[in-house]
Amino acid sequence: MSISAEQIKKLREETGISVMQCKEALTEAQGDSEKAIELLRKRGSSIAAKKADRELGSGTVASYVHNTKDIGVLITLLCETDFVAKNEEFVVLARDIAMHIAASNPVVVSSEDDPDVASEAVLLDQPFIKDQDKTVRDLIEAATQKFGEKIAVSQFVRFSVRG
Repeated sequence: MSISAEQIKKLREETGISVMQCKEALTEAQGDSEKAIELLRKRGSSIAAKKADRELGSGTVASYVHNTKDIGVLITLLCETDFVAKNEEFVVLARDIAMHIAASNPVVVSSEDDPDVASEAVLLDQPFIKDQDKTVRDLIEAATQKFGEKIAVSQFVRFSVRG
């Protein structure tokens, strides 16, 4: 089956993943965009696992303050290089995760931080507020696949006037 440049372009715009990865996924999925997206998601998890041992030497600090001014979040999102840390999409990712934290009130980043915490209080396991079909972990794995670097939430703090 022949995959058109338009199909590749559309998938690339939708996922932000490289042209070659999009073409490979579409070819494997025989032109089915939904199947290609699922393949890319699965590959994202695999890519993230391969990069797990890499050292995080850069990143960004992002903030989010709700429009009511009664909830605010600071987050440190780490990556491997300044090149990625200064990328606008990486900065937006950090802000989106901060907004998610403000809305969902997680207690820890991962269950490794505190195994006794209920799974709904674990940031990485929560459904992402902007797309309930993805978890925050899925979002970070997709960014790892897109940027080609290990990405991790180092820490966060959530402030609220309501306690």
